[in-house]
Amino acid sequence: MTKTLITGASSGIGATYADRLSAAGHDLVLVARDLKKLEALAERLSARDGTTVQVFPADLGSPADLHAVERRLHNDPDIDGLINNAGISIGGTFETHDPERIQDLIDLNITALTRLAAAAAAAFTAKGKGTIINIGSVTALLPERFEPTYLASKAYVLALSQALAAQLKDKGVRVQAVLPGATRTDIWAKSGVDVDSLPAGMVMGVEDMVDAALAGLAQGETVTIPALPDAADWQALETARLNLAPNLSRDQSADRYGVRSAVAA
Repeated sequence: MTKTLITGASSGIGATYADRLSAAGHDLVLVARDLKKLEALAERLSARDGTTVQVFPADLGSPADLHAVERRLHNDPDIDGLINNAGISIGGTFETHDPERIQDLIDLNITALTRLAAAAAAAFTAKGKGTIINIGSVTALLPERFEPTYLASKAYVLALSQALAAQLKDKGVRVQAVLPGATRTDIWAKSGVDVDSLPAGMVMGVEDMVDAALAGLAQGETVTIPALPDAADWQALETARLNLAPNLSRDQSADRYGVRSAVAA
């Protein structure tokens, strides 16, 4: 990547990606709502590294702002990297959520991410190179344990990324899904959860998380789980999933349901 657009770049994971990529000599376009934070980060990085760091204030939950960022991806020929990081979570239980808050999460975590990935895919395939990094969550793998709306949005991110990786690999475009566990960022406070209430041994620092994700990208991983000690565990899960494929769609229901004879009768 020579010039990368990063969403949710004013703090946390996005700002840390900006720090690491700028230090490696990459030019950046930083997207977030908070202009003052973006400008402060851009000034610090460009002064430190001599990179070109542009700010693009935008609320990706706003259709007009989202379209403006899409146009930037389409029209800036130098951008060959997208880090789809912007997202929100909501605390509490599904049955007590404000429907408008659920819609806000879907608009940002799914709709905005998908549209920006689509814009990047179109632009990058046209030039035959590019990298799309989608920030998901390990909650996608543990639906029994976490708030349903957030984890479902991250399961979507994982599925989208895997499908895009398969479809774009022969067109010069890399796609990586990053699945962090609990990471020390301000998303916790914004969702009404005290991160310090979690066991200390399960909360990773944001610098470690991003460094591991970039290392996974360099190693060619499509799915990177920064906390997972043994990559073979993920490969075993993927192998088991793919082994289901021949039996997922057949012309008759399985014998174990005992319904075929009844239908025939």
